[in-house]
Amino acid sequence: MIKITTELIKELRDATGISVMQCKRALEEANGDMNKALAILKKTSSDIALKKADRNAKDGAVMVKTEGGKSVMVALRCETDFVSKNEDFVSLLNKLVNIAFENGIEKVKEVSKEMIDPIIQKTGENIQLGDVFVVEGSVLGVYIHNNKKATIVSLEGGNQELARDIAMHITAMKPEYIRKEDITAEAKSTMLEIFQKEIAEVNKPEEIKKKMLEGKISTYFKEKTLINQPFIKNPDETIGKILEKAKAKIKEVKSYSI
Repeated sequence: MIKITTELIKELRDATGISVMQCKRALEEANGDMNKALAILKKTSSDIALKKADRNAKDGAVMVKTEGGKSVMVALRCETDFVSKNEDFVSLLNKLVNIAFENGIEKVKEVSKEMIDPIIQKTGENIQLGDVFVVEGSVLGVYIHNNKKATIVSLEGGNQELARDIAMHITAMKPEYIRKEDITAEAKSTMLEIFQKEIAEVNKPEEIKKKMLEGKISTYFKEKTLINQPFIKNPDETIGKILEKAKAKIKEVKSYSI
């Protein structure tokens, strides 16, 4: 039987980052064989991750990488804000962003579990890959708030400063639609039903009630539509107006909030 030395334990810990006691137990089980010990720890990580999979990963962090006309956003979720700031968690998120940037969304989804499981074992929390977005364009703007909310905006026309301002506005105001054409028939039907119940209780003639209903629906969706929202930095102008002045159009928007 191979003696489990401090040096062996340190070598395994340096390779995995997993606690000294877990490394010692893995080496003992593997009779000092480093490759077997690594395999044991990998299986243990997977087993631990499976047991924690049902726990609510309600916190986490978002990271964005932008370079050469491409922006990539990756969200990584965990259970607490404390772990979202953990060095291993942040390092993992950075690696996932780089993989997504270099190899695409499907690749990062493919390799994420194997990368996440050891960090679950180290932190003791459920960790899950959130959304992954890739946005390309000649005019890109990114806004990140406290590493918890992020938005990427791609414009046709305009400039990076305008794209960033709109990304900031979206992050703060959370519009549900970009323009009125994006509002689905289902959404209109749902709100119509809600407002009809409100109006039904009003003691007014039917013609006035009809106008009230139209006004309520129009106001509701106007407030939820980006183009119609007053710009957060200058409420005297709408997002649509500042885009018009800059002769710019929104090409694509991706947003994520922990």
